[in-house]
Amino acid sequence: MMTLQELTTKTDVPVLITNHQGFITFVNSAFKSTFGWQTDEILGQPLTVVIPTSYHDAHHLGFARFALTEQPTVMNHPLRLMAVTQDGREILSEHFITAEQQLGQWMFGAILRPLEP
Repeated sequence: MMTLQELTTKTDVPVLITNHQGFITFVNSAFKSTFGWQTDEILGQPLTVVIPTSYHDAHHLGFARFALTEQPTVMNHPLRLMAVTQDGREILSEHFITAEQQLGQWMFGAILRPLEP
């Protein structure tokens, strides 16, 4: 399992990090070039901007469940999910999600490896 610090140094795959409230705090250049977002467009946005609308309820449920139990159900193993690009396209990606506590708050990171062009 990679730490969030290790994720920030990855350059060959798209990486995204959010804070405990689900707001995006970091994206790397691979994420920006793959998904079309510019830094000033994406930082501070809720994670749901890159999650298809049809997945929002499941995302909110999972996020709330983890906040209550701190027991992951979708972390630390690959998941095939859709992700939204800046221009609104949805692309199939392999997501690998991880979490760690920093200063008493959970932070979340993900590698989003596209599975289609």
